[in-house]
Amino acid sequence: MAQNIYDDPGFFAGYSQLPRQVRGLLGTPEWPAIRAMLPDIPDKRVVDLGCGFGWMSRWMREQGASGVLGVDLSQNMIARATAMTQDPAITYEIADLETLELPKATFDLAYSALTFHYIRDFDRLARMLYRTLVPDGHLVFTIEHPIYMAAAHPGWGQDQDGRKTWPVNSYFIEGERRTDWYVKGVLKYHRTIGTTLNALIGAGFTLRHVEEFSPTREQIKAVPELADELERPMMMLVSAQR
Repeated sequence: MAQNIYDDPGFFAGYSQLPRQVRGLLGTPEWPAIRAMLPDIPDKRVVDLGCGFGWMSRWMREQGASGVLGVDLSQNMIARATAMTQDPAITYEIADLETLELPKATFDLAYSALTFHYIRDFDRLARMLYRTLVPDGHLVFTIEHPIYMAAAHPGWGQDQDGRKTWPVNSYFIEGERRTDWYVKGVLKYHRTIGTTLNALIGAGFTLRHVEEFSPTREQIKAVPELADELERPMMMLVSAQR
């Protein structure tokens, strides 16, 4: 079973104050890049994996999706998503992505934001998603970039010139990483870029687009602290097709 930190009261209280949770997609710097990778939404059947507060599930319906299933391990997340949703075409379920099985050839689009790096067995998940998508169906997801999460002790330091620098060590040693984020011992699973993409190829997917997110000049002008994201990639965005 995946670690469920989101039902920890302290973690949930802090997490709920993040701009992307308060403002939804408008508080998500990578949102324009994600949107450009999505297929046409009208009449699509969508599964939102790690749906959180349901921001993306609701957006999918606003764009004309015929129905959306939002899945999350956290009771807190599902409760908040349910409270914020008044659309009978959106349903939410509590489920563990480590063991989740969805019906074959059921969805046109599988989407996930910043969830798959919590999953130990990504190969199994990729194969399951391939089965649940219809022919030509799409998978679009974001994860923490492997460079961002590889280090045992991630965090900013300084080089000999006083410039910000981010540690990259143990990159080829895949597996568990534990970091402190609102609570101690948040468990994630590091995989190299190659391992991640090859898992998709091995499951049968065709890669459509891979992007290492960085903010635009306009975004940095509006939110200066985003300039840090030019120093190292924080997120990787992937689009694949069955």
